[in-house]
Amino acid sequence: MADPGLLVASRNPRKLAELRRLLAVHAPEVRVLGLDDVPAYDEPVEDQPSFEGNALLKARAGVAATGLPTVADDSGLCVDALNGMPGVLSARWAGPPKSDRRNNELLLAQLEDVPDERRRAWFECAVVLCHPDGTEIVEHGRMFGRVIRELRGVGGFGYDVLFVPEEHDVDGRTSAELTAEQKDLISHRGRALRALAPQVAGVLSA
Repeated sequence: MADPGLLVASRNPRKLAELRRLLAVHAPEVRVLGLDDVPAYDEPVEDQPSFEGNALLKARAGVAATGLPTVADDSGLCVDALNGMPGVLSARWAGPPKSDRRNNELLLAQLEDVPDERRRAWFECAVVLCHPDGTEIVEHGRMFGRVIRELRGVGGFGYDVLFVPEEHDVDGRTSAELTAEQKDLISHRGRALRALAPQVAGVLSA
């Protein structure tokens, strides 16, 4: 019988590519589908106060609508000087319609008077697998760094163009200036998925 696949509850092409790359390391035989690969269904409003809560909402909705084991994530940028915001509001920080450019411009404006030594921030991610048999697995990841004062780089998405990870602070490259492989190794999503991927493989092969 053909493998029915694993649904990744996302339409973001860059995020989907990142998730597929990382999952393929541990489960290369699994057919990974995105939301555009399955019949449309009513996606839940991400109204939970935590990344884990929003990820669970999306993964449970995917299972209920398609019957497929579903991986979903929620992630965002948390800035010390903004008391951990934008946090779960990261994707819609500047209000509708969603726009990375507007979100980044608003963040820069809010931090304009914050000195460099107080621009510490971190990306946080919760990744969830929900299986039709009721299994639910959650993993978390963080990437620490700082917010700079200008947009740099063309890779990644979201706030990557403003964020210099600690691991690359010697040369000052933003997440958007790293290769996909470099980012996967240190990113919040990469860390969470590396913890989740072997468990996904185990659940799907059981």
